[in-house]
Amino acid sequence: MPHRMVVTQPSPFIKTSSHDQWTSGICDCFQDLPQCCLAFWCLPCFACKTAHEAGECVCLPLLDSFGLIPPAATALRVSVRQRYGIEGTVCRDCVASFFCWSCTWCQIAREIKTRTKPITAAR
Repeated sequence: MPHRMVVTQPSPFIKTSSHDQWTSGICDCFQDLPQCCLAFWCLPCFACKTAHEAGECVCLPLLDSFGLIPPAATALRVSVRQRYGIEGTVCRDCVASFFCWSCTWCQIAREIKTRTKPITAAR
C-alpha cells in the first residue's frame, strides 16, 4: 500500500476586518507627520511616490496639471476606494480632489499604508 506524503501545509486563515469607510479623514494629515511634511514640501514627489505605492505609473500625477479637476488624484482615489471596498461616489472623489488636492493625496497614502501593513503576532 503506497503512502501519500503531504507536500504543502495549509496556510493559516487570518480574518481581517474590512471597513467600508476611510480609515482616516481627509483633513487628518497630521496622523502621519513624515508623509505630511513630504506632501507639504514637495507634493509632486509625494504624489508620484503614492501612485507608485498604489501600483500605478509613477508619472500619473503629472496629469493633474492639465485640468480643472485633477484627473489622477480623482482616478487614484476611486481606485483605492474600490480596491478596499470603501463607500463613496465619483462625485465626492472629484470634489475632494478639486478642493483638497494635497489632502486627497495624503489620505490615499495613509489608506494604502494602513491597509498594507503586515500583520504581526504579539509574543
